[in-house]
Amino acid sequence: MDLSTTPEDDAFRAEVRAFLEDTLPRDVKEAPSVGVAIEKPLLKKWHKILADKGWAAPHWPVEHGGTGWTITQKHIWDEEVSRAGAPRLMAFGLSMVGPVIYAFGNEEQKAQHLPSILNGDIWWCQGYSEPGSGSDLSSLKTKAVRDGDDYIINGQKIWTSYAHEADWIFCLVRTDDSGKQQEGISFVLIDMKTPGVEVKPIVSIDGLHHLNEVFFTDVRVPVANRIGEEGKGWTYAKFLLVNERTGIAGVAQSKMAVDRLKTIANTETNGDGEALWAQDGFRRKLSEIEVKLQSLEYTDLRILADVAAGKEAGPESSILKIIGSEVQQELASLTVEALQHYAMPSHVDDLEGRTNQEPVGPDYSLLPVVNMAFGRASSIYGGSNEIQRNVIAKAVLGF
Repeated sequence: MDLSTTPEDDAFRAEVRAFLEDTLPRDVKEAPSVGVAIEKPLLKKWHKILADKGWAAPHWPVEHGGTGWTITQKHIWDEEVSRAGAPRLMAFGLSMVGPVIYAFGNEEQKAQHLPSILNGDIWWCQGYSEPGSGSDLSSLKTKAVRDGDDYIINGQKIWTSYAHEADWIFCLVRTDDSGKQQEGISFVLIDMKTPGVEVKPIVSIDGLHHLNEVFFTDVRVPVANRIGEEGKGWTYAKFLLVNERTGIAGVAQSKMAVDRLKTIANTETNGDGEALWAQDGFRRKLSEIEVKLQSLEYTDLRILADVAAGKEAGPESSILKIIGSEVQQELASLTVEALQHYAMPSHVDDLEGRTNQEPVGPDYSLLPVVNMAFGRASSIYGGSNEIQRNVIAKAVLGF
């Protein structure tokens, strides 16, 4: 892995920086981001700007609308987007189901879905977890029974992020009970407007609505909406989860969180008027996280370099998921600690526009508490960290 940059890379960074300065709308940049997204209309606005530029899907193959950038250029892009304060685009279409469709879908499915994912017209959500089937997805019970050219689907999904805003959902469903659990699962695409699909909200610990339950009652879905072969959904799901776990690393976002935390620590003072940054204990805590983050970044770059050389990302992506989520949680907790008494008020009404009162505290106190609360789930979604350690032990270490 070569960490040096070329003059061409430096010119590319300047081009990206200039583009972001010229085109990132102020209302998009300043929109509060809790969890993984800002308000949908603003995120779609930014998505369209990137799509018009041809930069919405840097990691897609060129033939499907990708940029053709090198690994270094993609890394530069991630850094500059975070530095500029631009929101991440919704991952369910671009980073999850999109790659599954162009890798395993047929030509009709590619033509139907890839353009609308690329330009942001259609939003997706993920139907994996069920009550009793979270990290052990092979035990899922949502059932799809063949009826001519359709499947009749009955069951329930839970913890479905942004299902209340999604147009389509990609689901793992059970099409066969006779053999091994993994061999009876299929990967199906479902229009959320289909009769029998019901979404119920789950308000999470941050006081906001990101999550949902999704119920399927005699939902009729064309067999043509199945990706690949019947019973091979587990294979496609593992492919998707590798992409999801790699993206969860969030190196660029965590580097920006470090910078924000240093700003807070140099502003906030203790009872003696001493800046928090002057305290050895605080600097030591942050330094330990930064060392962990730097090791994560190099691991991420090594895996990306292997992918660029033609090697598929494998179970080592679990390392990125584990360490990435731990770094995010540690930074979030330390940021709340740095806020001190400003961490006490609830800002949910401010974030959802339900109050005309002035927020309590400075601008930087608005998001950290709710983001810390939301971030407690990062070591669970995408496969819990305990499960990821089992994956590493079995597939990487050979235990």
